[in-house]
Amino acid sequence: MEKTKIDIISGFLGAGKTTLIKKLLKDAFQGEQVVLIENEFGEIGIDGGFLKEAGIQIREMNSGCICCSLVGDFGASLKEVISKYHPDRILIEPSGVGKLSDVIKAVQGVEEETGLVLNSYTTVVDAKKCKMYMRNFGEFFNNQVEYAGAIIMSRTDIVDEAKAQASLELLREINSKAAIITTPIEKLEGKKLLEVMEHPVSLADELMEEEEVCPECGHVHEHGEHHHDHHHHHADEVFTSWGRETIKKYTKENLEKMLEALSASDEYGIILRAKGMLPAEDGTWIYFDMVPEETEIREGAPEYTGRLCVIGSKLNEDKLAELFGL
Repeated sequence: MEKTKIDIISGFLGAGKTTLIKKLLKDAFQGEQVVLIENEFGEIGIDGGFLKEAGIQIREMNSGCICCSLVGDFGASLKEVISKYHPDRILIEPSGVGKLSDVIKAVQGVEEETGLVLNSYTTVVDAKKCKMYMRNFGEFFNNQVEYAGAIIMSRTDIVDEAKAQASLELLREINSKAAIITTPIEKLEGKKLLEVMEHPVSLADELMEEEEVCPECGHVHEHGEHHHDHHHHHADEVFTSWGRETIKKYTKENLEKMLEALSASDEYGIILRAKGMLPAEDGTWIYFDMVPEETEIREGAPEYTGRLCVIGSKLNEDKLAELFGL
C-alpha cells in the first residue's frame, strides 16, 4: 500500500499560501483524498465553501503551533486523521511564525509509527516584504527560507523587477539549493508547481547530464551515441558552468544578438553549450538552446523562474553577466 504523503507549506504572515494551496487542490491533487491541517493563529485561511467543492476534509489544530505544543500528541493526531479519512495526502499549513525546521522534525519523528512519508516542504515569501521581514524577524523568517526545499515568491507581479531580483538574491544567500519560483502562481499549472516542490533540479546539473564530452576527439556526444572505443569524460569533469536565475524580461531580438555575440567571440570563454528559459516582455516565454554557430530559439510554457546556464571552459563570469544584463 502506498504511504500517505505529507506536504508542508509554510510562509511568513499571509505571504500567499492560500493562493498556492487552492491552486494545488484544484489542479495537482485531483482524484486524491486530501486532508488539510491548518494551524494558523486566528481563522482558517481558506474559504470553507471552496474546500467543500473540492471535496476536501478540514481538520483544524488550533491548540498552539504544531512545532511546540503539539509535538507530544502529533503522532496520535496524525494516526487519527489517517484512520478516519484514509488520505492519499496531508497538507500541513503551520503557523506563520513557527520554525519550519521544527515542523519538519515533528513529521520526521512520527514517519515510522504513522506510515507517512514527508514529500515536500515549501516556503512562500512575499517579494515585497522579504527584506523587511529578514531585518525584523530574522530568526523565524530565515529559518523558513533556510529549510525550504522550494521557495515560492508571491506578489512578483506587483513589485518592480529590480526589487523582485534583489529579494531573489537575498533568499539565495540564505538557501543556495532550493528552487525559487518567481513566476506568479496563477500563471503556472498546479502540476508544474508540485513537480518543482517535489524535485528541485538545477539547470547546470541538467545540462551536465545531457552532455558527454570526449577530450581526445573534441566532440560532444549525446548520451547513447558511440563514436570511439576509448573512455568518454562527462562534461562536469572537463567544463565549468555559469548560471543565473532572473526575473528580467527579454525580447527575442535582443536575445538573438546576445547569443550571436556569445557564439562569435572568445571573450566569454570557450563555450560548449548554453540553454535557458526566460520571460519575454510580451508575457510569453522564450526558450533557447545554443551550441557554437547553432542556436534554436522558440516559445515555451511558463517556467517557475527565468533561468539560463552556460557551460564551457575558462568562462569569464563578469562578461557573461554583462552580456545578459544581469
